Amino acid sequence: MPALHAFANPARFLKIARPLTPVLFWGGVLLIAIGCWGALLRIPPDYLQGDTVRILPIHVSAAWLGMGGWSGIAISSIAYLVWRHPLASIAARAIALPGAVFAALCLVTGSIWGRPTWGTWWQWDGRLTSMLLLFFVYLGYMALARAEQERGGDGRIAAIFGIAGSVLLPIIRYSVIWWNTLHQGPSIGLTSSTIDRSILWPLPFMLGGFTLFFGAVVLMRMRAMLAVQRAEARMRRMATA
Repeated sequence: MPALHAFANPARFLKIARPLTPVLFWGGVLLIAIGCWGALLRIPPDYLQGDTVRILPIHVSAAWLGMGGWSGIAISSIAYLVWRHPLASIAARAIALPGAVFAALCLVTGSIWGRPTWGTWWQWDGRLTSMLLLFFVYLGYMALARAEQERGGDGRIAAIFGIAGSVLLPIIRYSVIWWNTLHQGPSIGLTSSTIDRSILWPLPFMLGGFTLFFGAVVLMRMRAMLAVQRAEARMRRMATA
């Protein structure tokens, strides 16, 4: 635990985050560019879905980060409630916006994929509906965290909400198994995949690129929030001097 608290020190965090942010950002941009090049120009059309399959790397990566973002919020919320880490609440709030953006991107790309594949832009099946609920939960968390901060709260209510919202994650993950819906079942596993490698190979580049980009955005938002906190603290000291 002392090691964790040492990393949660704002000054030490900033010392690491400043040089790490551009590394993550430009590394993510490079991998995303390779993934887009492969998906749009190099992979062959699918024998059933045709060129629609080219959206697969973006859609799967967005779904991964939409769910992964909320996992980060839940872990940060637990750390804040249990150990009172100084940066845990800031990390959770910093994750919320990019997590919501990727959840929305997942829904949009899923609709674009679904129109020619299923014949409809939207279907109220388990996977789509639970992902939409996660997007709304993101919006609710951001509104709650902002309201609590404006009222001078300590962040505990938002942290409890962040933990409670994680109940959606296993529902999203196993929805295609629990309910018989239009959305296809699991096709990519840790050791095997039902998708041919000639179509699948851009996915690791896109997934890695989006993940690095996500991390860079979170670090930038955390640094900005810390700067605001420091400015507000300085103003309070000046007002009471």
